[in-house]
This record gives sequence, C-alpha cells and structure tokens, in this order.
Amino acid sequence: MNKIAIGLEKFLADPGRYVKGARVGLICNPSSVDHAYKHAADHFHNHPEIKLTALFGPQHGIRGETQDNMIEWEGFLDSRTGVMTYSLYGKVRRPTEEMLKDVDVLVFDVQDVGTRVYTFIYTMALAMEAAAGAGKKFIVLDRPNPIGQALEGNLLTKGHESFVGMYPMPMRHGMTVCELAQMFNQEFGIGCELELVRMEGYRQDFWLDDTDAPWVLPSPNMPTLDTATVYPGTVYIEGTRISEGRGTTRPFEIIGVPYGDAFELAEALNKLNLPAVYFRPHSFIPTFQKHSGKMCHGVQIHVLDRNQFKPVITGIATIKLIHDLYGNDFEWQSAPYEYVYDRLPFDVIAGETRLREQIEAGVSVDEIARSWEADERSFAQSRSKYLIY
Repeated sequence: MNKIAIGLEKFLADPGRYVKGARVGLICNPSSVDHAYKHAADHFHNHPEIKLTALFGPQHGIRGETQDNMIEWEGFLDSRTGVMTYSLYGKVRRPTEEMLKDVDVLVFDVQDVGTRVYTFIYTMALAMEAAAGAGKKFIVLDRPNPIGQALEGNLLTKGHESFVGMYPMPMRHGMTVCELAQMFNQEFGIGCELELVRMEGYRQDFWLDDTDAPWVLPSPNMPTLDTATVYPGTVYIEGTRISEGRGTTRPFEIIGVPYGDAFELAEALNKLNLPAVYFRPHSFIPTFQKHSGKMCHGVQIHVLDRNQFKPVITGIATIKLIHDLYGNDFEWQSAPYEYVYDRLPFDVIAGETRLREQIEAGVSVDEIARSWEADERSFAQSRSKYLIY
C-alpha cells in the first residue's frame, strides 16, 4: 500500500496559499474526508485561515441526507457549522448569483468513481461555469480515481447531453477529478480561473486500495471498491426493468429479474468467455426499488482479475442476454431519468441510441465492443494532455 496525501490535506497544510483573505464556498459530500475521516466542512469551519461562508451539496447532500434520484432539498443551516448550505441537485443544479454573493472562491472536494454516469463531476462542471460567469476562482482538491486509468466504451454523442453525461467521454474515463476539471475547462470551453491541488505520492495506474486514501461511500449505493469496479457496466441496467441489485447488500454486483432462470443466465454469460469475470447463479429479493419484495433470479458478477476485466462490455452482455433469452418479458425503463423526460433512460445512460439498437438487432457482444474502439483511441489521445500523474 502506498502512502499518499490527498488534495484536501495538501490544501489544509497551507490554505493561505490558495484562499488568503477570501470568502470560501465548499462543494462537498460525505466522502470529503481526510485520512482521519474528519470532514472537509468541519476542517474549513474550524481553520483560522479559512473563512467558510457557504456549503454546497451535490446529489445525496453534504452529509448523505438523501437516498434516491429526483429528490430535492432546499437550503438550510448546517447543524455542525451553522453555515448556509445549498442544494445543487434539484430545482437548482448550479450555484446562482444569490448563492455566490458572499463567496470569492469555490472549492470542490468530492470522491468520484471513474464512470461517466455519475452526477458529481457535472455538479463540478456546472459550478465551474457559474464561477466563470461570476468572476470567482475555482479550486479542485484531487482524490484517486478508485478504478485506475483504463478506459472503455463509446463516446457520448452530440444531442445526448444530460446531467449524467455533459461531454464526449467514454463510460470508463480513467481520470481524476483534477484531470477532468482541467479537460472540462480547456477542451470544452468553460474558461474559469481554475487551480488544481494535486495529490502527492499518487500514480495514474493506482487503484484506490493501492493507496492508503480514505474511502467513505460517495453515494448510498456505492459502498465499496468492488461496487465501483463493476459500476461502469452495470449502471446501464438502470435503463432497463432488470434489477441492478438496489435493495440488496451488493448493488450493481448482483442483477436479476423475477422471470429469469439464474442457472440458464449464468451458463450463457460464462460461455461468452468475457475477460476475467465469472457469473455465479444467484437469486435474491430486493428490499426496495425495482421488483421490491419479489424473488429475482440472475447472477452475481465475480471479478477474477480487475486489470483484465472489462466492466462496460460485461454489463452490456448481461442486458443483451436477458433481452435475448426472455424477450417477451424484457422491458426498457421508461422516462424520466436524471431530469430527462424525452428520451429512454437507457439512451441517456449510453449517450447514444446506437447501443440500444444494436441490442435489439441482435448484434454480437464482440461486435458491440469493436464498435467502440475508434472512440476509445480518440479519447485516449485527447485526454493525454490533461493527465497530471
């Protein structure tokens, strides 16, 4: 295990270097902790060199107040610090002029999970836009990409932008939040005054557990590194009526449907010989969300070698086989999804219609994966100039 200093700790070692005399707004959530698991908001509030004047919470709130999608909460005084706290997930998804009136510098410190479909990085992007418009400085405190540097999947296509996909990125992007902020700012024209507080002792190829970095589940259904490892593929299941394991102790690792046959599905998936993965037959009863209280039959995804594992095509293969085996019962999820009302949720997640059309047309798993290769090469080239480790 490699000892690292995360961006929060580098910032706190000399905050005057970054925010001397400035009024500070902090975008944070439960994952915003140091190695001692002390929250960034408490650090900022108690530090004599930091004047904390506002807190901003992404989806699920600054201290994990909300569970699910499409839940809105209004501004309130944080009970621990007494600082005004604003929601950036709900009616308002970017800081308004009124929210920023007592802020000179915005600081972002939230753990990402390395997947395009995750709202926190777009909260960062929208806050960067607001900072640019208001002439405020924006500082990003870096944390590890928990699933390393590999990339996989198609680029989001123009016209399919949403709050879970604002830019042409593959599903697994292999970048840290500082690297993403730099790309968003330069490649996609945000143009804010941006400062990056990079980590010390970190390497691009590290996974989270190659380091001693603290981990607090960044959202209620992202409990472990194992979850984050499979999430770039099984997040697509949110766009179907298949259970992605919400309401179990292994969300996104366990998938299934009431009408399925666990052994039939596991056998068919294992015959695909996808890299470094084994599908074990598994039945379960979700306690909430899709098929709550009903017995579902499917698989648990066991990753055998995470460096060889391909999460995106693995997730697509599970959807395709359930579609092919149980076509009379299979259903795509209906809108809305993350504030998008005019597109199928699966297309919002995929960032295109082609993937759904490939599944419906019976295109093979291998051919689907090959259709992403040009996109992956293009993104690898464009991201190279923004990698900082």
